[in-house]
Amino acid sequence: MNNIVETFVERGFIEQVTDEGLIRDRLKKGAVTCYIGFDPTASSLHVGSLVPIMALVHMQKHGHRTIALVGGGTALIGDPSGKTEMRQILTREQVDANAGAIRLQLEKYLDFTDGRALLLNNADWLTRLNYIEFLRDIGRHFSVNRMLAAESYRMRLDTGLNFIEFNYMLLQAYDFWYLFRHHDCELQMGGNDQWGNIVAGIDLIRRLEGKPAFGITFPLITTSLGHKMGKTEKGTVWLDPKLTTPYDYYQYWVNTDDADVERFLSLFTFLPMEEIRRVGGLADARLNMAKAVLAFEATRITHGESAAQSAWKASALAFKRKPVDRDILPSSSIPREEMDPDDSAIPRIVKTRAELERGIPAYELFVEARLCASRGESRRLITQGGGYIGNQQIKSFDEKIGIDYFGASTRIFIRKGKKNYAIIEMSE
Repeated sequence: MNNIVETFVERGFIEQVTDEGLIRDRLKKGAVTCYIGFDPTASSLHVGSLVPIMALVHMQKHGHRTIALVGGGTALIGDPSGKTEMRQILTREQVDANAGAIRLQLEKYLDFTDGRALLLNNADWLTRLNYIEFLRDIGRHFSVNRMLAAESYRMRLDTGLNFIEFNYMLLQAYDFWYLFRHHDCELQMGGNDQWGNIVAGIDLIRRLEGKPAFGITFPLITTSLGHKMGKTEKGTVWLDPKLTTPYDYYQYWVNTDDADVERFLSLFTFLPMEEIRRVGGLADARLNMAKAVLAFEATRITHGESAAQSAWKASALAFKRKPVDRDILPSSSIPREEMDPDDSAIPRIVKTRAELERGIPAYELFVEARLCASRGESRRLITQGGGYIGNQQIKSFDEKIGIDYFGASTRIFIRKGKKNYAIIEMSE
């Protein structure tokens, strides 16, 4: 079995390592305990959280013990890393509610049975600290000059860094020491914007315990076009199916830019690398099939086999896509043959026959179906030729959509551009 560092390097997870030689030597001696922190500033994690989540899953698959740390305590402060202005301060009640929701999400990815993984909340120890004792025992080990040299603080000096944020590095370093002391955690991982915080924790462990600890950071993933992962014109792509449906989640991945397919298959699926490397030589229809595999696998990992099947069927129906050839990423469980169509996953709205007999302005339907965020956006879309009923372009934003559009059917497809569909269903 490969060393986990080799797996991370092969799949593109590593940006920086505190001491790769020491980490490799330590891993040769047996399993380690590692941790990654997750910030409960919202009720759901999003696609941008998937790299650390997948890293923890790989660690577990290689026999290591993982700790998913929900930052219920540090979220009360706010991490300045990667931010040009202060984060919104949440109440304790908001943080606790978000932390509980995130715990449930992480259980979909990691096996917490028999202590193979731990779910912890740093509020359990940080909120009990005595401030004077903390300054005497922990704060004295930190150099203000070194802290200000950290990228997360340095980039904030021009716009303003307040004292409450300045404490964040101490608290995260304390987390690492606490987990080292109480759970034998030797490795912290996180996004590259956490490098300064991770190094501070390693230094604190060395000072307090006289023992080594290690750190790995991941690249902050952007698309080949420079866009931040998980951001679309519809907004954030959440892992919670109530916030982003499995169908919309599938659509996010299937619309991956050609240049990103091989990289995203490496990071966001568990398919063998020998298969993924062949994707670089695909083009046109076969590359689109690889995108379908990426979308299916990513949806299956987050939402389960059944949801992935439904999203695949609905997408195949809406976009008239062919089944995936068996020689394209054969380890995937994506359907390889024609299946009964299923439109249940496609977003829909229901209108009564009476409403449709009167006719409904097209721009209102696009807003109601959530294809557009506002009436103004909907008017612009249709005026610029981006609104369709079936394959028929809508000529005017106030064109009345009525019963004659349905023919003998009780439903019609409306489409925004080439990629976003919804169903209008007629009821009596």
